[in-house]
Amino acid sequence: MRREDREEVARLPLFAGLGEKSLDRLLNGAFLQRFPAHVELIREGDPPDFLHMVVEGQVELFSRYRDRETTVSVIVPYDTFILAAVVLDHRYLKSARALAPCRILMLPAEAVRQAFDTDPVFARGIAQELAMAYRGLVQELKNQKLRTSLERLANWLVRRDQEAGGTGRFTLPFDKKVLAARLGMVPEVLSRTFATLQAYGVTVDGRSITLSDREALMNLARPSPLIDDPEV
Repeated sequence: MRREDREEVARLPLFAGLGEKSLDRLLNGAFLQRFPAHVELIREGDPPDFLHMVVEGQVELFSRYRDRETTVSVIVPYDTFILAAVVLDHRYLKSARALAPCRILMLPAEAVRQAFDTDPVFARGIAQELAMAYRGLVQELKNQKLRTSLERLANWLVRRDQEAGGTGRFTLPFDKKVLAARLGMVPEVLSRTFATLQAYGVTVDGRSITLSDREALMNLARPSPLIDDPEV
């Protein structure tokens, strides 16, 4: 790894407070690589050789069963994937592919497990990552089971608008097919749901979204921090 890459990697949240020797052992054999969009990065069922972290770009975690495929989640900087498989040395339960050009940090799985066993600072960081992933999963289950498709899309639009600066205008960060799977619906249902949201001031033009009546959309969505806020 180049020195400038190592200096950048050392500032990532997962390595906060880590000593130089521990960091050196983790980064021995690590890679910081660029990947083009649509490249498959890992495949479900394979054993984990590396722990992956998104440094730039977006990565889609997805799964297949028979002739069906669904998006499980979308990973952004500086999230890892798939940490539980690496810690347990179990096979991947999901596949991953780049949604856009991205840079990925790849840490050797064995080095991660050794650091987890011997360095309490790193072990604490790993435990926090796993805890956040678990809480995120609980929030997603609540979102899927307690809300209608209309409510799920409304809440996703409200949150995305906030992340984009709250102007009421933003661009979908990925294809509608991915958004549909992310929200637990097929593309046809997503199209009908967008059409229903026109009454709440939502206008769709390709991947461009305009929210002209945010109050009406908020009244429909009724976001809850216990479902929607990853920091809670």
